[in-house]
Amino acid sequence: MAKGHRSQIKRERNEQRDTRPSAKISYARVSVQKACYVLDAIRGKDVQTALGILAYNPRYASTVIEKLLKSAIANAENNNGMSAGNLYIEECYANKAPTMKRIRPRAQGRAYRIEKRMSHITIVLNER
Repeated sequence: MAKGHRSQIKRERNEQRDTRPSAKISYARVSVQKACYVLDAIRGKDVQTALGILAYNPRYASTVIEKLLKSAIANAENNNGMSAGNLYIEECYANKAPTMKRIRPRAQGRAYRIEKRMSHITIVLNER
């Protein structure tokens, strides 16, 4: 290996890095299935429309996703110098996170397992 080989690899990796503004929340206390109902409603919409949809959506996941979307908008304005009026949601998805196992006491000394599911939610924006 030639001297400086690792720095060259890092330089190439940084050139390929995605520069689209995004925000991610890890270990959100909402299941993937419930988060996807809300994410499907806002995918492809412009950010102002999406914020309106999230504000009037009764699901708990919509409050979590609304905060995440506001964070992604702030990242676009501050880090990428983009205007909030031109932004739309290019990608949004929820991935499975570790599950918390809990116990529900039942009759005659038995116990049932409860799985409290979590998710990793990502929103990627872009300009029109």
